[in-house]
Amino acid sequence: MSEISRRSAVGLGLGIGLGAAAAGLAGCGADQKSARPPAGPGRQPDRVAHPGTKTAPRLIGDGSTAFTGRQPKQPEAATPLEPGQTPPQFVIFSWDGAGEVGNGLFPRFLELARNHDAHMTFFLSGVYLLPESKKRLYDPPNNPVGASDIGYLTDAHLKETLKYTRQAWLDGHEIGTHFNGHFCAGSGSVAHWTPAQWRSEIEQARSFIKSWRTNTGWHDHDPLPFDYDKELIGGRTPCLLGQDNLLPAARELGWRYDASSPGGVQRWPGKRHGLWDLPLQGIPFPGHRFEVLSMDYNILANQSKNSTRAPSYNYDGWRQQATESYLAGFNRAYETNRAPFFIGNHFEDWNGGIYMDAVESALKQIAGKKDVRLVSFRQFVDWLDVQDPNVLDRLRSLEVGQAPAGGWARFLGGAVATSAGTARTRA
Repeated sequence: MSEISRRSAVGLGLGIGLGAAAAGLAGCGADQKSARPPAGPGRQPDRVAHPGTKTAPRLIGDGSTAFTGRQPKQPEAATPLEPGQTPPQFVIFSWDGAGEVGNGLFPRFLELARNHDAHMTFFLSGVYLLPESKKRLYDPPNNPVGASDIGYLTDAHLKETLKYTRQAWLDGHEIGTHFNGHFCAGSGSVAHWTPAQWRSEIEQARSFIKSWRTNTGWHDHDPLPFDYDKELIGGRTPCLLGQDNLLPAARELGWRYDASSPGGVQRWPGKRHGLWDLPLQGIPFPGHRFEVLSMDYNILANQSKNSTRAPSYNYDGWRQQATESYLAGFNRAYETNRAPFFIGNHFEDWNGGIYMDAVESALKQIAGKKDVRLVSFRQFVDWLDVQDPNVLDRLRSLEVGQAPAGGWARFLGGAVATSAGTARTRA
């Protein structure tokens, strides 16, 4: 049983009230156990070829990761909006946990992204690269050593997760973090962690990714083709809990954004504690007067009351409703304030896989539209960081569903920056 399925069965998870209903939240994972094949050490290669990179890989630490040069398949360098220019419509698809557990969803969405020139963010859980035989290396705050509410992957699934994480980065996607044990309930919940405890959790997540060769003994496997200390600039907390105490620790570690805030609205984002605050958002929910959070599990919670195996006669209608909800959220932003649209997902087959079908259908219908950019969170904050602060203030002034008065040329036509970097507006 998957982590979400198990959690739902015992009624755990965070409830986020949106209008008349509460949308249940939890994170991605797998609690699948099987006999593990023996793994023997081999010779560590000095150089490993990675398609798409131009720099000969330089192994880092024990060779679990490697510096391979600039990440392939990146968009052109971000530039400021010109006066009066219509903002792009950014859409960010993200994945919590990001482990491949034998259901083929990781490669499915890598292929989908390739086919539609899309980039995504994969929030990898650190314990997904830690074999269960070494689980006592994990010392989670306020929980027993080795504990994990999402369990540990089998060796076979750990190898698959490594394979597709490598491919994701080489395809231009971002590798963030979903931290480790995914504790959402009781005294050990991440909701109660201090900044120092969050820092410990982050450091452990990084160490499991940076030392998977040592922990598995698989020294003849290719490294991950990135320096994770530089790659990791943001994450999403389990159940969207604990952000207030996470942010000070994340800022000290040089993060640039956090995607853990629940119940955001479709407006242009600002910063908290010096980090871009990129929340999941309330979006229209067809057939209802309330809105639902822009994550697959929250749609599920409102459709099947947290059941991940509801009667199949519901599936066609629910699949369509989920698809229309994503498209309604997209269209509301696209046709009005152009606020970035954030969608959260899990590699799960809940209710017959209808939520995976819904997000795939939505992406296909969104891709290719004028001004649409399907990007990772990293790519989005790269764009935010080069914009004129006055322009961003103007964008933030637009409410949900509010189009710019007089059109974009008039609304942003007077925004210019002084040579000193401050902003003014033409009379």
